[in-house]
Amino acid sequence: MVIKKGDIILANQVKRASSFADRVLGLMFSERMDGFDGLLLSPCRSVHSFFVHFPIDVVFLSKEMEIVGIVREMRPWRMTRIYFKAYQTLELMGGELPAEIKVGDRLEAVCTS
Repeated sequence: MVIKKGDIILANQVKRASSFADRVLGLMFSERMDGFDGLLLSPCRSVHSFFVHFPIDVVFLSKEMEIVGIVREMRPWRMTRIYFKAYQTLELMGGELPAEIKVGDRLEAVCTS
């Protein structure tokens, strides 16, 4: 799956985490994102970076893929607030979220398989 806004690609190889176990584990104990460049957690309204060994960019999305919150360069051992309007969360490597992406933008998910 690819997640993008117009011609701007946020992630080319998105891994989905929709089961309870996959969402709880998330990026914990990972040294980096191996084999994917984005993690889509669904449902998800808040994240933590406990046991994550690198900074992440976090994009909170509504069911309609509208950005309702952004946390850039979230360092390990942090927690976000709860984004009540969020339904899912996209996690990227820290610093990878383009600067022009902002709250209110609508993203699209394109299946590539």
